[in-house]
Amino acid sequence: MKEELQTRLNDLKREFEIGQKRLRELEAEQSAVRETMLRISGAIQVLQELIDEAKKEDHEGGEPLEAGAAS
Repeated sequence: MKEELQTRLNDLKREFEIGQKRLRELEAEQSAVRETMLRISGAIQVLQELIDEAKKEDHEGGEPLEAGAAS
């Protein structure tokens, strides 16, 4: 009986260690995704500001923004 309990304890400790490792991996992945989303958010903001500026120039008689033009 004692051997069975020790075996089960060892199994649970291994499973716990595996769970901790996986949790660390997931936390690192979550951090990477958050950083990527932050960069994307910044790019969205910059592009939106550029579009708004181009629209403002169009209304003020500036050159129109060409559709599909690469910057």
